[in-house]
Amino acid sequence: MWFVAIGVLTLLLKLLGIGPVAAWSWLLVLAPFAVAVVWWAWADSSGLTQRKAMQRLEERKAARREKNIVALGQGDPQKKRK
Repeated sequence: MWFVAIGVLTLLLKLLGIGPVAAWSWLLVLAPFAVAVVWWAWADSSGLTQRKAMQRLEERKAARREKNIVALGQGDPQKKRK
């Protein structure tokens, strides 16, 4: 996401002719978009995206489970406050 944001920023600066970016080549201005595509392709092919999604799901499950245990009065109420 950062690469896309940087790409949009440099693209706007190039189109509006602001600062030193106006003198940069189009290849340099559009490079962050290419890096974003390469990053997403690698993250998807390596399984990083899916692992992160599963990790977030497991964290939400554990938090929900702990909340329910405390609500039933069987857990440590101090954990609820953290």
